[in-house]
Amino acid sequence: QGAVKRQALYACSTCTPPGGEPAGICLACSYECHGTHRLFELYTKRNFRCDCGNSKFKNLQCKLLPEKGKVNSGNKYNDNFYGLYCTCKRPYPDPEDEIPDEMIQCIVCEDWFHGRHLGAIPPESGDFHEMVCQACMNHCHFLWAYASQLAVPALTKVNSLEDEGIVLKVEESEEQKKEIKKESGVEHQETKEEKQMEQFNQPSTSSGSDFLNIYGYCSKFLQKFPVETAKTTSESSFCKLKELQSKQLLKKDTATFWPSNWRSKLCTCEDCLKMYSELEVQFLTDECDTVLAYENKGTSDQETERRDPLMDTLNSMNRVQQVELICEYNDLKTELTDYLRRFADEGTVVKREDIQHFFEEFQSRKRRRTNRMQYYCS
Repeated sequence: QGAVKRQALYACSTCTPPGGEPAGICLACSYECHGTHRLFELYTKRNFRCDCGNSKFKNLQCKLLPEKGKVNSGNKYNDNFYGLYCTCKRPYPDPEDEIPDEMIQCIVCEDWFHGRHLGAIPPESGDFHEMVCQACMNHCHFLWAYASQLAVPALTKVNSLEDEGIVLKVEESEEQKKEIKKESGVEHQETKEEKQMEQFNQPSTSSGSDFLNIYGYCSKFLQKFPVETAKTTSESSFCKLKELQSKQLLKKDTATFWPSNWRSKLCTCEDCLKMYSELEVQFLTDECDTVLAYENKGTSDQETERRDPLMDTLNSMNRVQQVELICEYNDLKTELTDYLRRFADEGTVVKREDIQHFFEEFQSRKRRRTNRMQYYCS
């Protein structure tokens, strides 16, 4: 299939020991080609093609696809392929590490990090869905413009009131208050204008007053209409990032934590899409790129595989066809069971000719049954 958008990968330390070239293998090859080898799980990586049996494996040929290219130039590798993770470059689980700590994967570099090595205390696991590590935040500098609006605040200690995380949260809330106050002021002004218009255009029994009332409301509508059209046109070429960058940003040397829907709020104007391409992070605007979407797809595929083909066929038939199919299926099951039981009782092997003979006899009996006169209740 080439480079798969996202898949579970493994590394084989038996075939590619430390000091050699890094290589990754897919789930199928981990069973078929490396079943007795020492493997460690890499979880998921994006845009990766299985290396099993290529030039990185000197004495191994892939059993599933023997003819493979020598190298996969599009693959990206890091220390995870040697069983090392985080900025501390330690294995996981680490037998020398006595501190209990969970590992969190960065969605950009796809490395795994200890929670205590992220520069900030991670929020509760259920409060955020994705994390961008410190190095990737410096690489994707534009994300700091979104962080004050979208990122989930890191946990802070109760006694450290001047902690940067708290300052960030306060600034965000004050900014939100100003926006709310501004919006409420506009709404209040519009309400005041409407009340004045209503007072000016009181209902009257005279036809002249009625005409003035209608004319007043139509004039007000016509005045607003071109303004709203211009606003819609400007929004189509509007850059969210530039607006956020015009405000005061609070930049920290820490990882950031993001909610489930934050990707949909990134700007997708022409300039921003070009920037994503230059930084090689186009996947950030793809909500199907998330690990959650990958896991949901796997669950959906498993449910599809567990579906019974017979039940799918039955659901596509009417009631009479369903009854006929069930009767035929039960007849086949009963006769085949009785036929095979004779071989089991005699201890003889069932040959291909025996199965062919059974189905020929079964079809013959079926034709004799269908040729009879059929009677139906009126």
